[in-house]
Amino acid sequence: MKAMIFAAGLGTRLKPLTDTLPKALVPVCEKPLIEHVARKLFASGISEAVVNIHYFADKVEEWVKSQDWIAVSRSEMADGKMLVEISDERELLLETGGAVLHARRYLEGCGKFLIHNVDILSNCDIRWFESQVKEDALATLLVSERETTRFLLFDPAALRLVGWMNTDSGDYHVTSPDIDPKECRALAFSGIHILSDRVPALMQEYVEERGLPIDDVKGTRFPIMSFYMWLAAKYPVYGVVAGNLEFIDVGKLDALKPAEEFVRSNAW
Repeated sequence: MKAMIFAAGLGTRLKPLTDTLPKALVPVCEKPLIEHVARKLFASGISEAVVNIHYFADKVEEWVKSQDWIAVSRSEMADGKMLVEISDERELLLETGGAVLHARRYLEGCGKFLIHNVDILSNCDIRWFESQVKEDALATLLVSERETTRFLLFDPAALRLVGWMNTDSGDYHVTSPDIDPKECRALAFSGIHILSDRVPALMQEYVEERGLPIDDVKGTRFPIMSFYMWLAAKYPVYGVVAGNLEFIDVGKLDALKPAEEFVRSNAW
């Protein structure tokens, strides 16, 4: 299984740190967020990853090239190194769905790939999560019973994705008019998911069906959750509930101290 690390975001909620740094390089316990994520993936048996870059792209690229445990091309691969390739979004920030489609050439042919947000730290057992992926799954989302205002909705029996809801605004979306949101299981998404390598081709189908603007160089912008709603109406998209999930979204300044405490108490 390969991996993709979402590292292109602007990190506006981490200002003023991100006035001079990309979110991916914000330090936690003297190591950048991207290193915590990449090392965990590597320790979990994932030896190949792609990282998308946009904001302060050069700095992320320089960091990748400076790591003696990372190979930046297959010709440089050696035992004990993780291959990290760059999906360049300097021309246009593509959002989460567009980022996957833009990185298509790195991901197709691998069977399945894991997506991990660069600002998420958790105690998720990646090997266990991979073992929970069903054979017919196009996408598998790691979810949990966690307090939030934005939930994904699942069929309680099969834990198949059928929609989303926002408890603050009261807004919701379901993949079929026959679905009653009140009868669904509401779970919080972790920002960690595993996709079949068939997904990029289906993303292309989604883009064309929706009439989204296509640029072969810059790419096409769209959020992955909108794509998931379209996909779940046609194909199996499942949730996997992680019990006792410890989860920190390092997206705000006040999350940095808890993130440091979490890193000190966890090792991979």
